[in-house]
Amino acid sequence: MKFQLDVADKPRTVDVQRQPQGYRVVVDNRVHLVDAVRVGPHTWSLIVRDDEKSSARSVEVVVVPRNGNGAFDVYLDGYHIPVGQRTGIGRRTRELGASQGAGPQRVQAPMPGKVVRVLVKSGDDVTARQGLVVVEAMKMENELRAARAGRVREVFVTEGQSVEAGTALLVVE
Repeated sequence: MKFQLDVADKPRTVDVQRQPQGYRVVVDNRVHLVDAVRVGPHTWSLIVRDDEKSSARSVEVVVVPRNGNGAFDVYLDGYHIPVGQRTGIGRRTRELGASQGAGPQRVQAPMPGKVVRVLVKSGDDVTARQGLVVVEAMKMENELRAARAGRVREVFVTEGQSVEAGTALLVVE
């Protein structure tokens, strides 16, 4: 199945084909062999190889749907990656949400956990990929980062606070 997606504001072509041992995923003509197992409501454990001969790497990814509009947020290695669907060349078909180029970026907890550190406060200027908050989940600390540069408008959580998946942590505009 072939998809046209906006991945972190960049158009991408993604082709996913089921294989006997998982999936063959081609992203912009780059092949990845992926074995995927769902380990939670939004959490997947992946084993990824770039080709038949490369060594495998284990990756945990959290995929959270955004407002039922076909867009979703991906959390991978502490990075927040907003994804939206496209059809046709250069034309967006679905609302990509606040994390994209315009409007506020709403940072949400990717899974239930505990806020370990809040790295910014209201009014702070942040750069793209700067750490904003650290959430501990499943005995791992996940640093959530800014998708783009901006200013922290509001922080909703404090250190030590328990949060559910999808809980708003802060907003960057």
